[in-house]
Amino acid sequence: MAKQIFVNLPVKDLNKTIEFFTKLSFEFNPKFTDENATCMIIGENIYAMLLVEKFFKTFTADKEISDAKRSTEVLNAFTVDSREEVDNMIDKAIEAGGKEFRKAQDHGWMYGRAFEDLDGHIWEIFYMDESQMPQKMKNNGGK
Repeated sequence: MAKQIFVNLPVKDLNKTIEFFTKLSFEFNPKFTDENATCMIIGENIYAMLLVEKFFKTFTADKEISDAKRSTEVLNAFTVDSREEVDNMIDKAIEAGGKEFRKAQDHGWMYGRAFEDLDGHIWEIFYMDESQMPQKMKNNGGK
């Protein structure tokens, strides 16, 4: 079983990316930060390695890097502790230069919104109260 997760994402301008995510209250591990990359701490044992495109390319062999502003390869999603925290994170992202990706989705027991960062990567932020999940969904394993 995995002990940690490191999501690796290419970025065009590392300094602007660090500035953007700092405004969203993220912190970075200096041990894994240099001119090519930074390690953004998302949660306990959850990290995003933000790699300058040229450096990211050294890990992809001959595969092209997707342009996240034109296509989507991955959705980065994580939970927070409240609906207010969802809204606060999205507001900070917009103020820092990101774009709201879609309007809020409110299912009663689950509430989420999403933003695009400076490179077009999509980040879904959501709150869920599983105790309020409809019984039908609980019986079907969440489906």
